[in-house]
Amino acid sequence: MGTKRALVLSGTGMLTGCVERLVANGWYVVLPSRHYAPLPADHDTATSGRARWVEADWAHPRTLATRARRTLGAPADLLITWIHADTRTPTLRAIAPLLAPHAPVVEACTPHNHTEPTVLKGHPLHQVILAPVGYAGRTRWPSPTEITEEILNATRRALTHP
Repeated sequence: MGTKRALVLSGTGMLTGCVERLVANGWYVVLPSRHYAPLPADHDTATSGRARWVEADWAHPRTLATRARRTLGAPADLLITWIHADTRTPTLRAIAPLLAPHAPVVEACTPHNHTEPTVLKGHPLHQVILAPVGYAGRTRWPSPTEITEEILNATRRALTHP
């Protein structure tokens, strides 16, 4: 198999841990976002993948998709997304042509911005609904490490059981 390609859409940087793990496992990852934030894994060696930043303006999804397409170089085998509900549908419609046929989609959301299943027809959807964790009569939001692990678990399931 050739290079595995992933497109990761997230405006908050909360998927950085996922990207680092994908790169460590040999994936070529394209990261559209507003601000450049280099990753420790942003290097190219024979044993790991590479992460590439692409400038993105969520208000202009077609421009975002054009830039991502140029950087991907080939269809994405995986999409991981955690974007605001108000930009979700236009962004997913714009990037749909960038995905390989039947490429799995892992979508993170909170109960407050949980939306209907994907607008990406023909792509298996694996949603991760991030909600407060209850323990000993208290609640808290999942930590960045817990979020990363949940999304990576969903990604493993998506890649092995589309």
